[in-house]
This record gives sequence, structure tokens and C-alpha cells, in this order.
Amino acid sequence: MNHDTPLSPRPLSHLAEAHRRVLTTAQLRAHGVSAAETTEQCRAGGPWQQFLPGVYLLHPGPPTGEERLRAVLLYATRGPVPRPAPGVPAQPTARQPHRPAHPDVMITGLAALTLHGFSAAPALLALEKIDVLVPRLRRLRSTGCARVVRTAEPPVPEVVTGVPVAPVPRALADAVAQSRDAVAVQRLLTEAVRGGHCEPAAVVRALTAARLLTRPYVVDAVDSLLAEGRSIAEDRLYRMVEEHGLPDPVWNVDLRLPGGPHLGGLDAYWPDQAVALELDTRAPLQGRPDEDSLWSEYARKREHLERLGITVVHITPRKLRDAMEQQATVVRTALMAAADRDPAAYVVVLPR
Repeated sequence: MNHDTPLSPRPLSHLAEAHRRVLTTAQLRAHGVSAAETTEQCRAGGPWQQFLPGVYLLHPGPPTGEERLRAVLLYATRGPVPRPAPGVPAQPTARQPHRPAHPDVMITGLAALTLHGFSAAPALLALEKIDVLVPRLRRLRSTGCARVVRTAEPPVPEVVTGVPVAPVPRALADAVAQSRDAVAVQRLLTEAVRGGHCEPAAVVRALTAARLLTRPYVVDAVDSLLAEGRSIAEDRLYRMVEEHGLPDPVWNVDLRLPGGPHLGGLDAYWPDQAVALELDTRAPLQGRPDEDSLWSEYARKREHLERLGITVVHITPRKLRDAMEQQATVVRTALMAAADRDPAAYVVVLPR
């Protein structure tokens, strides 16, 4: 049985006492409420109100934040259910759980960030608009508090307090797209990284896909975001060495050949084992003219060091966050393998 299955008529007071008092026209009809009865209940001064096209509040007062979210989602998911893919049963079976009618519809933007726990995002009731992400071909328009955001490739939603919500990077991009406030954008991006919601690279990818890096204040915020992400990653790197009993390296150094050229900077270096560690904090900034040259320099440095017999270990901030013990094992293995390698070329180690 689903919400469109007709039921025997029940007293309207039953609906008014429901925990969630937001229903669509189809859901009311399934409860035995005719269109005429719905119109009568929504008359001026009546007990119900039409909040969005085809979506009703079963009480006269203002909606709660939860009711606004539910109303926007119901508005965005009205209409025919998409046909299942070939080979997928139309109805759920014992082995196939019930699938949402519109799995590609979700809350995004500031409302999603509020649900994700961002302190820099307004309360739900303070939002004039609630952004809802829908597939590009859905025939739907923005109206009332519902602002429709379209996408050709919907992300997999996360469920927060029972509400399908866009992942943080996508929600951030949609929030930034609606904002011209440089300070607000800076706060949101900083909290995304500092609060551990996501890595800088994921944010930059989402902003790049949304073509937001043409806005100077967004580029400035991204530069600060990457610096913030590097600082957090460096702190985790120090913790990894200390908590997992690795020998102390020399930190933040430059390598040079004696009387020769500069070989590049490193985040950590173990001279006795000739093992170098570098945090890979690069992020794809499409359209930035320095990206190709940065990658070329990065690759050349690694190849040059390895030709000199120096083992280079690259660690990403995400791996440090999610799998610190595994990364410590990688470094420890490289240090232990030094005894089986030919001696590396002599290099000069200088503070950076």
C-alpha cells in the first residue's frame, strides 16, 4: 500500500490530529477527502490552508520549519512516478525494499546546510526560500518558498532527520550561487572544512562544476579555504607521527643538491632513510591559468627525487582524516624498506 491507495472515508478531525499535518491533493483524496471538501476547509478563516500548489497545511497558523521542508519536498515530488529501469520490479518485493518515488529530489542550499548542522546557516524559519534540487527535465517552477534548482546529474542524497538532503559540497555550491555576500560565503566555506564536513578539494570541485570560480569573491574565499584545509591537514600529520610512534622527521624543509639546484619543499623528511612526505592538497581549479603548471612542477619534483633514490610518500588530507592508521603504516613501511635500497644521493636539507 502507498499514499495513493484509496482508503475508506475518515473524519477530517483525524487528519487535523496527525503528527505531520502537510498533505498533497492526492494524499487527501487517498484519505477520502474530495476536492470540494478540501476547498471548503481552505476557505477564508477555515481550519486548513493551501501552502503551495497541490500542498496543504491542515492547520490555520504559520508552518513550522519541519512543515516547510515537508511541503517543499511534497511539491517537488508531485506528479507521475518515474518508470522503473528495465528489469527492476515496479513494486517492492521481499528482496527489494521500497524505493522513494522520486529519489533524485532533495533539499539543497542553505536549508540543507542548516540540516547538516552549519552554525553559519540561518534557521529554517528565517529562510525566505528553501532550495530543492530536481532533475533537469522535471516540469516544475519555483513558487512561494520553494525555489527549484535543476541538475543534469543529481547526487546521492543523505538522509538527515528523515529528510533527503544534498551532500555538503553540492549544498554549498547551491548556497554560494544564490549569495553575493562575500563574508557569508567565506564563513560557510570555512565552516565546511574547519567543522570536518568535507575536504577542500570536494568543495572546489562542486564550485567549479557550478561555474562559480568566475566570481572574484568566491575565488578569494576558495584561496582562504585551501589555506585552512592545509593547516588542518598539517595538524593531523603531526598527530599521526606522534600517536603512531613514527620516528621524528625534520618538518617543512627544502632539499638541494650540494652546490646545485633546488629540489623542492617537503612537509616532512627522514634523512637517515631518505624518505620524503608531501601533503597533496592540490584541488582542481579549472579555468585557473596556474593549474597545469602547478601539476607539471609537482610531477617533475617527484620524479627528480625518486631518481636520486629518495622515496616520496604522498598523503591526501582525506586519507589523513579517514584512515590515519593506514597512512602511518604506509610511512612506516617506507622507512623500514630503506635498509634494502641503495643509498640515496647526498642532499642538503634546509629549513623552509
